[in-house]
Amino acid sequence: MRAGLIGAVMMPTQLAQQVKTALEGSGVTPLSIIGHPRAQMWTFLVRSDIRPIGDPGDVARLWEARVVVIREGDIALPSPAPDPLMVRTWVSPAISTFRPSGAVVIARALSFLRQTRR
Repeated sequence: MRAGLIGAVMMPTQLAQQVKTALEGSGVTPLSIIGHPRAQMWTFLVRSDIRPIGDPGDVARLWEARVVVIREGDIALPSPAPDPLMVRTWVSPAISTFRPSGAVVIARALSFLRQTRR
């Protein structure tokens, strides 16, 4: 899928599970999440509304935590056929056109990353 109106935020599975739980607890659903089992990463499909982050500390936290924002280019989706290599799989399948705000997903990730630095 080509990034544009839809973007993506990729992060390690452990952080992504926390973000997913927090978003669902806040009523931000349904979430479309792609799992990358071998890489131990998840990708949230989001609205492309993420502005540049001004705080250098937050940029460093995201970088160190391996959080990646995809604004341009291709977003690889899971195969519709069974994937014996388990390269990509749906953690939460795309069941509607709703996509959460990318800015909200980043903010949730940062809130957890800031807590671990204290």
